[in-house]
Amino acid sequence: MASFKITGDRRLKGEIVPQGAKNEALQIICAVLLTKEPVTIHNIPNIRDVNQLIDLLGDLGVRRTRLSESSIRFEADDINLEYLESDSFRQKAAALRGSVMLLGPMLARFRKGRIPRPGGDKIGRRRLDTHFLGFEKLGAQFSYDGEDGGFYKVDAANLKGAFMLLDEASVTGTANVLMAAVMAEGTTTIYNAACEPYLQQLCKMLNRMGAKISGISSNLLTVEGVNQLSGTEHTMLPDMIEIGSFIGLAAMTQSEITIKNCQIPQLGIIPDVFQKLGIQMEFRGDDIFVPAQERYRIENYMDGSTLTVADAPWPGFTPDLLSIVLVTAIQAQGTVLIHQKMFESRLFFVDKLIEMGAQIILCDPHRATVIGHNRDTQLRGIRMTSPDIRAGVALLMAALSAKGISIIDNIEQIDRGYQNIDTRLNAIGAEIVRL
Repeated sequence: MASFKITGDRRLKGEIVPQGAKNEALQIICAVLLTKEPVTIHNIPNIRDVNQLIDLLGDLGVRRTRLSESSIRFEADDINLEYLESDSFRQKAAALRGSVMLLGPMLARFRKGRIPRPGGDKIGRRRLDTHFLGFEKLGAQFSYDGEDGGFYKVDAANLKGAFMLLDEASVTGTANVLMAAVMAEGTTTIYNAACEPYLQQLCKMLNRMGAKISGISSNLLTVEGVNQLSGTEHTMLPDMIEIGSFIGLAAMTQSEITIKNCQIPQLGIIPDVFQKLGIQMEFRGDDIFVPAQERYRIENYMDGSTLTVADAPWPGFTPDLLSIVLVTAIQAQGTVLIHQKMFESRLFFVDKLIEMGAQIILCDPHRATVIGHNRDTQLRGIRMTSPDIRAGVALLMAALSAKGISIIDNIEQIDRGYQNIDTRLNAIGAEIVRL
């Protein structure tokens, strides 16, 4: 187990480039299984979850040619389906939450898919019902073997288009069902579909491959099935969660940071939410400039009541940034209620922040009230453990703003989602040592 040793209370200054989007990468890379022809993907983040998925595809028989540090050409013309029954596949796929998105492409092209119950962050229940209910609507047979950790199987001699109303607007569920539907017979209508930018990216990529998807960016997707798909080239968006993290980090550490190449139109309300915390920023072309601020003040609602920041399906605020907003509010002037609706364990890391000196009331598993210090009191460095990707970076932000030295253990969780975060932050003035 590795750790970060952070010397806090340092102001950062400079430019930082966000990595390719993790949440887009996991579904885009699975989509290469839909065709025998080469698929070239650019701006791939060099992070643990993505690298594990790429290795898993290699074990399945996908040939990979690295064209540059962030570009890979994939060729899935000789897939070994027998590998799906192996202990190696069971072990590797179970360690990766994103492996569930192999099912849709495999079902579409090979008419069967296998996956062990996937792992990932321990942030509460993350059910997969949406995926399998969608597959069943298309005519697939679903079975689950609960022994030896659990194993999911889907089979379909023929996939046929259908109307379906998803039970939740799940991003991965929509992506998985969509990838199965593009090669089903007839027309599929997916209502209550997720419409995040990453899902829009997947739709556009599939259409370039020969799929017929309409309604992109809405919650009603219509898919006309085709017999086969061809190769394509695709460039992934910058990671919106990293961009939001860097905005919050600049405010917490009173730093002047320019975040490069942000694809600002794809960020939705993310900049607005941080501006409600009182953080100043300037859009300079496609860059976001965050000036050093001595203080920032949380807005109240028009009637004077306390601001609430809650997650919601797109175009609402992404749940992956609530941990970042919570930490950023610690040094603001004012009070904010953080309402994490989707995952009941994602706020439990606040006990470490309280130990560092933050004024936070954990109301219940889903809500926390942050009473800002307004710089009157500085956090103090402690030793702590990263419970998941987003909480890990939130704790890193707190440590960078704190007085003294902090140790964060289990940084493998951070490495799962953030590419060389210590090296990139050290380049603009941080002092982070990997132990």
